[in-house]
Amino acid sequence: MNVKLSHLFYQGRERKPVLDQARGVYMWDVDGKRYLDGSSGAMVCNIGHSNENVLEAMRRQMEKSTFGYRLHFETEASEKLAAKTAALCPDGMNRVFFVSGGSEAVESALKLARQYALATGEGSRWKIISRAPSYHGCTLGALAITSYAPLTEPFTPLMQAMPKVPAPRAYLDGLDPEDEATGHHYADMLEAKILEEGPESVLAFVVEPIGGASTGALVPPKGYMERVQEICRRYGVLLILDEVMTGAGRTGKFLASEHWNLEPDIIVMSKGFAAGYVPLGAMVAHERLVEAVLDAGGFLHGFTYAGNPLACAAGLAVIDEIERQDLVGNAARMGVKLKERLEGLMQRYAIIGDVRGKGLLTAFEFMADRGSKAPLPKHLQAFNRFVQIAYDKGLIVYSRRTRDGVEGDHIIVAPPMIATETHLDEITEMLDASLSEFTEEIRPALERAV
Repeated sequence: MNVKLSHLFYQGRERKPVLDQARGVYMWDVDGKRYLDGSSGAMVCNIGHSNENVLEAMRRQMEKSTFGYRLHFETEASEKLAAKTAALCPDGMNRVFFVSGGSEAVESALKLARQYALATGEGSRWKIISRAPSYHGCTLGALAITSYAPLTEPFTPLMQAMPKVPAPRAYLDGLDPEDEATGHHYADMLEAKILEEGPESVLAFVVEPIGGASTGALVPPKGYMERVQEICRRYGVLLILDEVMTGAGRTGKFLASEHWNLEPDIIVMSKGFAAGYVPLGAMVAHERLVEAVLDAGGFLHGFTYAGNPLACAAGLAVIDEIERQDLVGNAARMGVKLKERLEGLMQRYAIIGDVRGKGLLTAFEFMADRGSKAPLPKHLQAFNRFVQIAYDKGLIVYSRRTRDGVEGDHIIVAPPMIATETHLDEITEMLDASLSEFTEEIRPALERAV
């Protein structure tokens, strides 16, 4: 049986197999073919598919209520999840605003930051600095702080342009990521940009602690994040951490910012926060920001489904499972082993120019030449083609382009945090077969280029 859906449209015309069921790290289509979810969807399904404890928590909540509008009722589920979330965040980060996804969380953070500036008599601050490349969401506010040409350029006339600083891609620039001087080199670009724009006009700096889709699991060089925080504090610039992809344990800490003991002003989360069981995200803010905004008349912002009790019950159950199974610890342990396996593949395949990541957020980047860091020819569309080859073999991975979305193909490997060494072996075997096929396929093009 192969059911064809005829009314949906997303990015293109290509049809995909119809999903039948999913369990653990595996998914099956209606024809019975099995796939290993090697990217947790879009780095979402952190605890794996169809966890019975989460499903049971959702059933219990459904029997009580599935919706309660935030202006009419408080709900036990949202209060409990907010308290749990705050307890997992740095001191003072104890005010939570729930949303339905990452873009909504980012939009909420930008609007809270602006209202805080107004409430504290700093209305001249409105510029949000972010990095190039970067990705922070698909809504217009989030796109304005995104730097990923294929997704941003069509909508440029609709947006207020925001300043950018280079992402710390030390591996492309030939710098040592273990040298603090490298981290300071990139962080100091933020200070230079603040001074260029005028500190009195800069509201916030938005950054993923570990890069997501736009930079492919980019771990910042030593000293970078600490210096960034210091610079933000020096100039009164709010530090907003985009943990939409890295939060909820994926990098081997509940928050990736814990790797550097950061104390941000705002954190945004989604994806693994509810692990795909329901649409859910959160903005977590320091109490001083929220109290100032509430004293000034309230937060002028909201979404219909903010704090939905069914979503919050699922989110609380997901966090319970993360803690019960020590999935943060497993992500750290399995992440080391996964990266070792990817580095082994790099030794065998010359087109892999870099392997990077932390925990179960890893990536490898294709290059035509490791020495010059030259990317594969753009026309090969390697980031799409390799994903399809792997998919045909039953492995789901995720891809984007590192160099502003235009070239520099990278593949993200990020299985659910329940992954075992057996699963990693299976992933490696299918990656190996896919790389072998892909290498042979592009060999003539590479030979012509030389």
